[in-house]
Amino acid sequence: MTKKPTRSATKKAPKATGLTQLGRKAVIPASPDKAVLEKVANPHPGTNYLVRLSCPEFTSLCPITGQPDFAHLVIDYVPGKYLVESKSWKLFLTSFRNHGAFHEDCTLEIAKRLKAAIRPKWLRIGGYWYPRGGIPIDVFWQTGAPPKELWLPDPGIPTYRGRG
Repeated sequence: MTKKPTRSATKKAPKATGLTQLGRKAVIPASPDKAVLEKVANPHPGTNYLVRLSCPEFTSLCPITGQPDFAHLVIDYVPGKYLVESKSWKLFLTSFRNHGAFHEDCTLEIAKRLKAAIRPKWLRIGGYWYPRGGIPIDVFWQTGAPPKELWLPDPGIPTYRGRG
């Protein structure tokens, strides 16, 4: 005897319309300005829940020396009507690889572009940058207080301690 699927198992995902990158061959944008962040409908718009986007190998370039900079980014957001579409998100982050900007600029540009694209109820970003010139620069920003009763886990990234 087979079990009848539950309602959640048979519930269809909302259709993603208007997407230009998902399911298609896409090229890495030449710069963050050329990158397109796409959105999909949030299947639970009336529920406050946390979405965490982590990028442990983020890279950009020093705007002065052209040398690579590396960071571990942790972005938390409470979706409103939309979620960020993951392929466009990956392409957006990858577009920074040849982009020259200071740590603070990269971190805030990422947060503000995501905020503009999906208009979350709440968003925070932690940019944990590896040392440049012997000094790690960590950058943090959030849109305001998180919604009440939201489970907000620790970002899980310790401050830089070197090799010891």
